[in-house]
Amino acid sequence: MSDETRSDPPRRIYRHRVSTRLWHWINAVVLTVMLMSGLMIFNAHPRLYWGQYGANTDRAWLQIGPTATGGQMVIGSTRIPTTGVLGRWTDRDGVERTRAFPWWATIPSGYSLAAARRWHLSVAWIFAVLTLAYLLWSAVNRHIRRDLLPTRAELTPASIGKDVVDHLRLRFHPTDGSAHYNVLQKLTYGLVLFVLLPVVILTGVSMSPGFNAAWPWMLDLFGGRQSARSLHFLCTAGLLGFIVVHLVLVLLAGPVNEIRSMVTGWFHVAQVKEGGA
Repeated sequence: MSDETRSDPPRRIYRHRVSTRLWHWINAVVLTVMLMSGLMIFNAHPRLYWGQYGANTDRAWLQIGPTATGGQMVIGSTRIPTTGVLGRWTDRDGVERTRAFPWWATIPSGYSLAAARRWHLSVAWIFAVLTLAYLLWSAVNRHIRRDLLPTRAELTPASIGKDVVDHLRLRFHPTDGSAHYNVLQKLTYGLVLFVLLPVVILTGVSMSPGFNAAWPWMLDLFGGRQSARSLHFLCTAGLLGFIVVHLVLVLLAGPVNEIRSMVTGWFHVAQVKEGGA
């Protein structure tokens, strides 16, 4: 006698609600504009500090800029050559520039702090309102409790370890005919929804001149203007890292099925049964 695995035809499961799909695709555009305009704003002063104040003569924990012959990123005392990508690069007209981020990564592509701030602040309000609305609606329809909060059993080392091994083996979906999120997805989405996004929004609001004048205590909450700017940058980097990993996993897991489910809501799942022979 030997066991063999038999796969039944895949079936469709309604996985993503309309609210999730709308929020996903609108955010894809909004976050792209915010990130690219934010990089142009960073170009105006490509240094980050901790505390209330920061100027060229103060010690920065991160800086991106030119050297005598190239470009570099400095993190603490570590210098990383970035010539041709960051700090010193050639624009589309063949002119060498010495700004932190290159033209193709910023909005606008030519240097303009005023235009970048207009782009950034305009879409920031859309982003903040939509994120708040999505979180509230997800709490009302129990999406957070039902789909995103990991159970106690899922948080055990054995469960997390199994999920890590499954990902390393490129097994991303359950074989029981369901389409629920695995524990790594739940932990990651929880980090994004309840840590990175709120901190990005709150630090951004705290640095806004109008809100800073009305509620100066918000900057104190984050340890000062420069600390708020650093946290804003770090959480944005975290979101960018999440997006990159997310896109890679979509490609590995089957882009047609993944993208179709985020467009129509319907996800095709394989059903696997154990049979004896």
